[in-house]
Amino acid sequence: MHTGEKRFKCQSCQKSFLNGGYLKIHMRTHTGDKPYKCQLCQKSFSQGSSLKRHMRTHTGETPYKCQLCQKSFALSSQLKTHMRTHSGEKPFKCQLCEKSFALGSHLKIHMRTHSGEKPFKCQLCQKSFSQDSHLKEHTRTHSGEKPYKCQLCQKSFSRVGSLKIHTRTHSGEKPYVCVVCNKRLTQIGYLTMHSRTHAAEKQSTCNKPCAQGSSSAKQFYLQRVVHSQDPRTESEFVANISQDETLFLEKSFGCGICGEMLVTDKEFLEHCFGHRYAPPDDLLIAMC
Repeated sequence: MHTGEKRFKCQSCQKSFLNGGYLKIHMRTHTGDKPYKCQLCQKSFSQGSSLKRHMRTHTGETPYKCQLCQKSFALSSQLKTHMRTHSGEKPFKCQLCEKSFALGSHLKIHMRTHSGEKPFKCQLCQKSFSQDSHLKEHTRTHSGEKPYKCQLCQKSFSRVGSLKIHTRTHSGEKPYVCVVCNKRLTQIGYLTMHSRTHAAEKQSTCNKPCAQGSSSAKQFYLQRVVHSQDPRTESEFVANISQDETLFLEKSFGCGICGEMLVTDKEFLEHCFGHRYAPPDDLLIAMC
């Protein structure tokens, strides 16, 4: 008869379990015992199920399939996280500013914008960063490493975002669209500048009942998205920016020649002329 009573108690931490098998597995968290070893890479695990999941990294097996887009994943937890890209669910909420995130790790990174914490420090110049990926990008300024190569002209870049910006000089792609005049621009920084031309005193005002003003293209664009004047959802627009321009809030202008990211339009112009070439046509138009 199953009573649900947890009669098997751990003598180290007092946790209780339904049967001795669960207690035996739990004890490995205290002893460090990992009896299940991968024969391909010699990694060891405390549970057979963990080894089974690990083996998929070698076999490439992805048994968990999304029924909406047919993407497959090695772990059920990965599929669960992926489904939020379809549902828009963001269960991890910041208690300070009410922003929500699909992943707990994204919330953790976001919290550093409030705390100012920058735990990732460069050992060469002592500069600190809030994200490990930003530190990795920064270290390339010391090493000179440029792992991202353009397949059309063989130029190399230290950031994948810089390569994406550069490839638009070949493709002519202009993914950022002004919602007022439908002009297309290659970078979010150019859109920010261009949006100022549509309103007096560099202020854009929403023409809907909310009557909110917005000082940047991103704010203005998102406001229009909210009012259904753009087919994309707000999350899709933000995701597009964050993937294309990795530091779009801090550095909105990317040089198509060397990949350097600049903060302001003035810095970008000075940088362009340092290369002895005229700024891109869409920037010149944006400044009109």
